[in-house]
Amino acid sequence: MTMPFAQTRSADTSYHVQNQRSEDQRNQVINPMEPAYKILIADDHPLFREAISSVIASGFENTEIIETENLDNALEIAKNTDDLDLILLDLNMPGMHGLNGLITLRNEAPSLPVVIVSAEQDKQVVLQAITYGAIGFITKSSPRAEMTEAIQQILNGNVYLPSDIIRTSKESHSRRHRNDENPISPEMLNSLTRRQLLVLERMAKGESNKQIAYNLNIAETTVKAHVSAILRKLAVHNRVQAILSAGDVDFSHYLKR
Repeated sequence: MTMPFAQTRSADTSYHVQNQRSEDQRNQVINPMEPAYKILIADDHPLFREAISSVIASGFENTEIIETENLDNALEIAKNTDDLDLILLDLNMPGMHGLNGLITLRNEAPSLPVVIVSAEQDKQVVLQAITYGAIGFITKSSPRAEMTEAIQQILNGNVYLPSDIIRTSKESHSRRHRNDENPISPEMLNSLTRRQLLVLERMAKGESNKQIAYNLNIAETTVKAHVSAILRKLAVHNRVQAILSAGDVDFSHYLKR
């Protein structure tokens, strides 16, 4: 039985990253032992860092894991590590000041995917985190298998939110707008093609692009193109906003046309 392999290193206040690979080396065939992914865990609780490291090591072979316990170190690592694939960021570690730390990190390293991993479950905080540039939100109470699936979806390029957060947000949305016009206007929904409506309906059910492609028997690249068109037509910034806005839509009505 092949055991998962992960490299782990911690970062303290004197942490420096040196890129020792020349441009010529970058163009050579990748060493089979070179990390498949490089993930930074930024959390001030050693036990949680150990737990999430274990999840990554068992679910993603040959992944290099970097650990730090404050925002300053996370910023330095993010700016000096060219091939970092993902940052798992705790909202409450030193220096974060809530979502301000996320905003700072996104400003300093705008191209790096950042996922919030927090005990916080207030849906407003979750939605604000997505609005400020996080591509996912994983609750610390999530089961191991759910964390693995969440990280996999994010590494595949999807935005991830826990299903219970999406469900709670939809229920709240429904109560709030029971007697009001849906925030997505009928004109917006009518501007979507039938295929785009089917994609949006499955997005609202929490399906990933890969699942949507399988269920609709289309290519994943086609799904991505539809998602981009949906976001543009609904005037929303990301997948999560589209999902939450579509929570009260009667898709059967629009698919009858």
